[in-house]
Order: sequence, then C-alpha cells, then structure tokens
Amino acid sequence: MTIRLFCVATSKSNAPIIAQMQAQAGARLQMALHLGGHDADFKGTSLSRMNRKRGRLGHLLDADRFTGAAQVLFQQPGYLQDMEEFIAHVERRSENNDLRPHRIHAMQEYVDYYHILADVMATRLRDSGATHALFFNIPHLGYDTIAWQVARAMGLQTLVLTQSLFPARFFSMRTPAALGAFQQRADATPYPIEKQAQLDLFYMKGVKQESSPKGRLSARAVVNLMAFLLTRRPALALNPFYLRNVLARMAAVYGGLPDWRDPFARFFHDSQLDYFDHLVAQESAPIDLSTPYVYMPLQLQPEMTTASLGGIYADQALAIERLADMLPRHVRILVKENPKQGAYMRGPMFFHRLKRIPQVQFLPSHANTHALTSQAAFVATITGTVGWEAVRIGKPALVFGKAWYRSFPGVVTYREGLTFEDVAQLSWDHEALERAAGDLLARCHDGVIDRHYRKMLDDHDPVENAASVAQGVLDLLEGRVAPTFEA
Repeated sequence: MTIRLFCVATSKSNAPIIAQMQAQAGARLQMALHLGGHDADFKGTSLSRMNRKRGRLGHLLDADRFTGAAQVLFQQPGYLQDMEEFIAHVERRSENNDLRPHRIHAMQEYVDYYHILADVMATRLRDSGATHALFFNIPHLGYDTIAWQVARAMGLQTLVLTQSLFPARFFSMRTPAALGAFQQRADATPYPIEKQAQLDLFYMKGVKQESSPKGRLSARAVVNLMAFLLTRRPALALNPFYLRNVLARMAAVYGGLPDWRDPFARFFHDSQLDYFDHLVAQESAPIDLSTPYVYMPLQLQPEMTTASLGGIYADQALAIERLADMLPRHVRILVKENPKQGAYMRGPMFFHRLKRIPQVQFLPSHANTHALTSQAAFVATITGTVGWEAVRIGKPALVFGKAWYRSFPGVVTYREGLTFEDVAQLSWDHEALERAAGDLLARCHDGVIDRHYRKMLDDHDPVENAASVAQGVLDLLEGRVAPTFEA
C-alpha cells in the first residue's frame, strides 16, 4: 500500500529525517502535503502569527474560498472543545504575550479564524489525497492544532511523536490523549532508577534552589521596554515622567528577585510588570514544612505540557481548587511558581483565586523544590516532571493531565471522589517502578526528533540519527511496530 503523507514538522532538524524516510521507502511513501518551515509546502508559523511568510507553494490562504470541506469537523460532538483548544493555543501569540503578535483582539475573531482555517486546511488535505498524518510533536501551537483536528476528523491514520526524557528515545501514539497509557508487562526488564528526586534537567540550567544575591536591571530589559513603547505606546515613549516611573518599578523588580532571574529579557508588557510586582511581594513569604502539606509547583505556560496535555486543567488554578476540595482542612497546599514563568495566564484574578483558598500558601522563588517534595504528603501536578521525581524517592504523585509517567506505580490520576488518603497512603516497591520504567523504555524508539534534547547526549551524529529515526517512523506508519502508548 502506498502511503500519501501529510507531515507537520517545522524544525530544520526534522528535514533530514523526512528526506531519509522518502529515500528508504521509495515508491511506498509519497509526500502529499508538508506544513513546516520555509522549505515546506506551507509555512506553519505564518498561520499562528498571521503573517504572509510563504512556503514552497506559497501561503496556505492564497486563493482562499469557502468549500465546506471542514463540516466533518464542525459536526463532531467535541467541536466546541476543539475550538476552545485552538483558541487557547493561538492566544499565546496575542499582543499581551508576544512582541510580534497576531491581529486578533476579540473572541468572535478567534471563532471566525478557526472556521476559516479549518475549511482551508480540510480543502488542502482533501485535494492532496493524504491517507496518513504525521506530527513530530504533540500539537500545541495553533497551526498544528488545527491540522491535527482536521486530519483526525477526516479519518486520516494519525501518528504523533514526542521526545522523551530518556536520552535519545522518543514516544509515539495515535492520539495525544494516549500519552502515558500502556499495560505493563510482568516480565519487563527493569531500568535502574536512583532513589533521588534531583534530576539534571538541561532546560532548568541556571535555576537555583536557595537564596541568591538580588539582580540588577539589565540593558536588554531596557531595550525591550523601548521596543514595547515604540510599537504599542509611542506617546509614552516621549513622556519622561512615565519612563522614570516604569524604570523605577523595573529596577525594584530586579532588586527583589534573585540574580539568575531576568524578568524582561525576552519581552516587556504592562501585564509582565504587574505580574513581577506580585512575585516580588512573595519573596519574603515564610517557608514552613513542619505541618502536613501537599506540594504543587506550577508549570510553565504557554507550553505543550499544560496547553495540550492538561485538558481543562491547563487552568492550573482549577486543579488547585479541586485539590483543596479533596484535602482535610489541616493539610496545606504549598504552591511555587515556575522559575521561568511570565505573565501569561497569571493575571490578578488568577492570584485572587488562589488567595480565596485558605489552605494555599504561595512560596518564594528560593524555596527548595527537592526539600518540598521529600517532606510532602504527596506532590500534585498537571503533567510536570516533579511527579516523576517524587515517585523515584517513594513519594506519591497526583496528576491532573496526561503525564508520560501516569501508568507508573505511585502515580494517581485525579478523579471525582478521590480522597487525601487514596493518594497519601499509597505505597509500592521500588523494583516495581524500575520494571515499569524498563517496560516503557522498551516501547520507545531510538533517536532525537527535537533538537533541544541533543543537549542530553555527549555525542550526536545527525546523519546516523536521521537514518535511524526515519526507519523507526516508517515501521510505525506501516504497522510493523506498535506505538509506545495506546489509548
């Protein structure tokens, strides 16, 4: 059977893999449509940023006309949830969150854009004759979200990949909802796991877990302030009183946070300043681990780990509210902000919701997450690595989303009626955890599909990697190998 492939891959590091797939499969594989970077048929990010950057065949919206091809999507029972997910993924590029934002301002505009883009995507897929859809990461950026929804609704055979924390291993699944779901085999070869919570995570380099010297206003922050003012508030750029006031506030933020934190290095916005004002006020909060508590560190947003894998609990305040409902009144919830978080999804109302919960205590940035984990009754998270760190040392983990480790011993997925004791009294053998990890590792596939994860390797041969990954993906597409996770 010939596979006509719709491929969604924007990273330049994926291009050699796709080329290898075509070379290895020959006539068995035809590229029907490629949504990716400049070298793809159509540029994916131009749909999320709403610009005119083009791929090899132009822009996806060239010669745009209504065809009705997306009705199959709009008639599905989960249509409203799909639309809400798309809006949430595209909203990350709004003017409050990005220096180069799209031009959508109102909810109805998001709804209109969803319908336009779905119709165009469905038309392109229909005309391409695609039979299969391949995603090199879990959809979470808007353009890949709509591509996934349309491909699924049109009945294409789908395959979703994502990199794992196991060096040079990646996961596969037919649908993102399957992530973390697998039936464990009793005879699995154990994977050795050290009984320690502190993992060397490359994406947390530079983050410290103790008190540090305070920071100073950076030149990059001032440049980003001026870029914001000149593009969004030009009149204020010439107002010396405003400039003096805002620079003083920014300096106070830097002076109140540890020196490894650079709040405005990437982006400045009024809401960012308000957010960091609030964080600075928490830096003197007490850290009391002497009475019972559940530890819930917040996850970075916007990110795939919450936006796509969290479901309704992408709203992390909702997860904390559900957690409070299941806890005895004497058990506190210690909440720590993600050290890389900005103002996205952290407006004043978010913190007001947390403040309304008597059990919640917001911690300063220097609170040690490993000490908090080790002394907690259990940890709670949407899909965060803190849950994996917890079960490694025998501490139960409550997850609200599709965490990759959710089928492991010691992990409980939130459900209505769950009690504090159901989680806190959970126990398991460390050997059982090692067998589960070994079983999962045996279901993974060799190679690196996300360039950022090359940092986990001492050496990396991109040519050899492309050939290995290509063969693994072809085995999955043609049914010779089962996906890592099955719904």
